[in-house]
Amino acid sequence: MSYLIVVAHPDDEVLGAGATIHKLTKANREVNICILSGLAEARQFRPETEALNDDMQEALKLLGVHQIITGTFPNIAFNTVPHLDLVQFIEKAIQETRAEIIMTHHPADLNNDHHHTSIACQAAVRFFQRRTDVKPIKDFLYMEVPSATEWSLNTSMEQFRPNTFIEVGEDNIDVKIKALSMYRGVMREYPHPRSKEDIKGLAAYRGGQSGSNYAEAFESVFRRIV
Repeated sequence: MSYLIVVAHPDDEVLGAGATIHKLTKANREVNICILSGLAEARQFRPETEALNDDMQEALKLLGVHQIITGTFPNIAFNTVPHLDLVQFIEKAIQETRAEIIMTHHPADLNNDHHHTSIACQAAVRFFQRRTDVKPIKDFLYMEVPSATEWSLNTSMEQFRPNTFIEVGEDNIDVKIKALSMYRGVMREYPHPRSKEDIKGLAAYRGGQSGSNYAEAFESVFRRIV
């Protein structure tokens, strides 16, 4: 079974599902990553492009990712990109990876790029209904990305409501933190949501919420059982 994680920027995939990715790849599941803004030009404390690419490669190698697909859409400016361009880029990634389970951002995330990634991904997951050579989607889930999902201040939108909890254990959380630390300039000191204490604390909370030994939380919004 092939998994595809569709995110706006390098590091979003680790923040949202790093421990789950590592758990899946250790179980010989194929996990691929689609990053729409691979250059992340507007990032604070961003290293040089070559260094950022090296960080991404090393972090995802640690997690056991099979393939990385990167786009060059403008950072913090997805609202200026034609919606169809984003959708078709994601559709191509779905077709190329033969993805059956897709994870992406929650549409109410504060970050503009996260929102537009989610909206485009919602359209792209229907690709199998138009193409017989595209594998049908089995599950479509929203991720929880610290420093973005909890800042969904627009109360007119539905907030993140987790209904799927993947038990990952402390070891996989530690690997998640190590992978995130490989992205230079991303980690912060506690009590920032991208601190190691907060990341582990959130996993402990989601674990307690679901009766699990540490967990990552997702919201499943489309599921096919055949």
